[in-house]
Amino acid sequence: MRSSEAAQEVQRCIEICNACRYCEGYCAVFPAIELQRQFTTGDLTYLANLCHDCRGCYYSCQYAPPHEFALNLPKAMADLRLETYEHYAWPRALAGLFRRNSVTIAAGTLLGTAGFVWFADRYRSFGIFGLEQTGAFYAVIPESAMIAVTGGAMLFALLALCVGLRNFWRDTTKPTTLGAPALLAALTDVLTLRNLGGGGDGCNVRDEAFSQSRRYFHQALFYGFLLCFASTCTAAIYEHIFGWIAPYSFFSLPVLFGTAGGVGMLIGAAGLLKIKISADPEPASKALFDIDYSFLALVSVAAASGLLLLALRNTVAMSMLLAAHLGVIVALFLMLPYCKFVHGIYRAAALLRYATDRQRRLQKNATAAESVGA
Repeated sequence: MRSSEAAQEVQRCIEICNACRYCEGYCAVFPAIELQRQFTTGDLTYLANLCHDCRGCYYSCQYAPPHEFALNLPKAMADLRLETYEHYAWPRALAGLFRRNSVTIAAGTLLGTAGFVWFADRYRSFGIFGLEQTGAFYAVIPESAMIAVTGGAMLFALLALCVGLRNFWRDTTKPTTLGAPALLAALTDVLTLRNLGGGGDGCNVRDEAFSQSRRYFHQALFYGFLLCFASTCTAAIYEHIFGWIAPYSFFSLPVLFGTAGGVGMLIGAAGLLKIKISADPEPASKALFDIDYSFLALVSVAAASGLLLLALRNTVAMSMLLAAHLGVIVALFLMLPYCKFVHGIYRAAALLRYATDRQRRLQKNATAAESVGA
């Protein structure tokens, strides 16, 4: 990765932080800084993605503006994260989508929805607007078409994400053996979002008070997304293993998972949007505003259209709602490697490296202590 202005600013900041160490208990970033004696570009990229943007360090820093050092670590880290997303995007020709997220997402959603509406209208000889049968999704759009389009979009997204993750891991991680303790520690940090707790009291809000709300809304969005994925998986098991064809009753697992997941995504996205709107703009990266807001808008529309489809599946509105929901889902899948979603992938990898480095240091200290004792 090139040595950019963003990387140079992060290096300047963390060298000051490494000398000061006032914030060493705030999150994983500062102990990770202390484990390094020098900082390569890969190390800087790793540290930027390890940062959870809790902003506790900004409000506690004696060198923050208006001090002449003008230390603004959260903003510097965020600017470098955006460069990370672009640098590891695959195919590289699509890296520019990160700078045009809102336009691309809006265009993709409209085109996807229009495509499904057109196909459904041509699939039935009397057209989608004349469809009176309700509840039967495959009467509107055949299962093979749904699987081909949505499955193809998902496979492309997975490929692009895996290539980006491989390149990120190669550039930011030293050759090492991944042990079970490090894997368990990293998984725990990912599932609990512990580092969004800052120094333990939560993230700083605009008046510099502490709040756990950002952590809770992130968890609602994260687990809501997982529940929606579980809904899709259980529906596939119902149909292809047990032979039970949709639509399913409200108390079936696919519907319960999907409903809970959709509500969780809506709550999480709305809460995070409110926090972003009311947050202090000084420690924020203005370059990230577009991908932050557009991603939250996209997941909100995906969740809302799914819940609306579920609520009105036994009405004549089902046909149009199904086409609209599938269009949004395809747009979401295709944009996953080129929107804010990737921060979760790279942050999880950064947490794994941090857990590995920490475990290696503990083992080295234990070996040194045994040597002294001997």
